Amino acid sequence: MPRKALYNVEEVLEQAISVFLEHGYHGAAMDEIIARTDFNRRGFYIEFGSKQQFLYIVLAHYQEQHLSKAFSHLEHNQGMLSIQGFFTEYIDLVKGRGCLLINIITELGFDDLKIRDIGRHYLDRLQIDFIGCLEKAQKLGEIRQDINIESTGLQLCSYVQGFAVNGILAGDTDELMLATQAILGPLKPE
Repeated sequence: MPRKALYNVEEVLEQAISVFLEHGYHGAAMDEIIARTDFNRRGFYIEFGSKQQFLYIVLAHYQEQHLSKAFSHLEHNQGMLSIQGFFTEYIDLVKGRGCLLINIITELGFDDLKIRDIGRHYLDRLQIDFIGCLEKAQKLGEIRQDINIESTGLQLCSYVQGFAVNGILAGDTDELMLATQAILGPLKPE
């Protein structure tokens, strides 16, 4: 009769997020991953196969459980309310920690095609969602009519990536909220 697993995969993945945020992929030693996730080495390799495969699973979990909360605001497509909701949620996620997905893309994106594909999909989705919300905001009269929606969507995507890095440096300050207000303020009609 097979033995029941003595671990909760969700808890393991949450612990791994912290390890990868603290050390990056290359800096995360297998000994620490094993210790912090309460796995034994053999069980880890049976469950996940390799450190690299484990990272892909951790990233999928991070997107589903953490980034999806921010994206849900954009997907409701309520114009500026959705964009502001996204930034509020995203800032809360990255404050003092950074964004695991952006950190890993920065670290491995040149060498790992799967990471590059994950990153490209993320950025495309983000830009499309921003464009949809900006179009809605324009229809509602929440932003100026002369704004180029596509380039503004791209600009907001770029800010999000910068926020991911600045979130580490800004810590618990309100810098990112102030930056969000500065970014979105000029879009409003006069």
